[in-house]
Amino acid sequence: MTAAAALWVALLVDRLWGEPPAALHPVVAMGRYLGWAGGRLPQAPAAAFSAGAMAWCAGALVVGALAAALQWAVLAWLPGWAAALLLGLALKPMLAWRMLHDEVQAVETALGHSLAAGQARLAMLVSRDVAPLDAGTVRESAIESLAENLNDSVVAPLFWFLLAGLPGAAVFRFANTADAMWGYRCVRGGRDWEWAGKWAARADDVLGWVPARITAVLLCPLRAHAALVVEAGRTTSPNSGWPMAAMALRLGVRLRKPGVYALNSQGRAPQPADVARALRLAGRAVAAVGVSLGALAALLL
Repeated sequence: MTAAAALWVALLVDRLWGEPPAALHPVVAMGRYLGWAGGRLPQAPAAAFSAGAMAWCAGALVVGALAAALQWAVLAWLPGWAAALLLGLALKPMLAWRMLHDEVQAVETALGHSLAAGQARLAMLVSRDVAPLDAGTVRESAIESLAENLNDSVVAPLFWFLLAGLPGAAVFRFANTADAMWGYRCVRGGRDWEWAGKWAARADDVLGWVPARITAVLLCPLRAHAALVVEAGRTTSPNSGWPMAAMALRLGVRLRKPGVYALNSQGRAPQPADVARALRLAGRAVAAVGVSLGALAALLL
């Protein structure tokens, strides 16, 4: 019951207050470590891969150990209600539904003012070059980011919390942050990440594999599951294509990364109302995850 209550506390705090200050945010601290370590990785392929893997493992070990120590102290020394409250507060920074919702909505709001404003706001949400995008592809990118990050920022952290407690959620968040900062097959920030970031990218793929498919099932109607398998395979990522394809099929729209893939290519171009609908669908998925995983936690833990 403590684990179930902590999960619901985390979702409630996220809904009411959003993100903690940067100075207190553990994910910001993870990013600082990854930025520091990433700047010191060697360039030669074999050495870059080995050093990147060791730096990732060292960071994950510290993150997991700190989370485990905090969880042990909370559960060992506090009464159930206080343990649930503090554990929920510690879990909250590992998920970010309110921030994701607000950022996607901000892209659509900015796009209503001008294409340039929409592009600028989208650039805060995605890593791709936004300059060539027209209004339609800006909207497609925002919906894609919503679907992909619904998994990365909500479903996967809660899934790993259910399986491995606070350490599971924290290590997943570290892995996802490392992938976002290191997981590139190109030169970025003056460094070639093809080998230096390979371990981080693969670790994120492994940890996100099951949650990505759970997210897709939550978004996609049962009658479309056969199409979902086909559409999800159109992306090079083993995970991100699943929630994105599910969202495209559910909305009846196409979602594209020009020159790379097109999901539900026979669908129509998304309109402003589709962004609002996508946000509602994602919100219902978050609620469903909270209820179902909370119930499982109460039964199993």
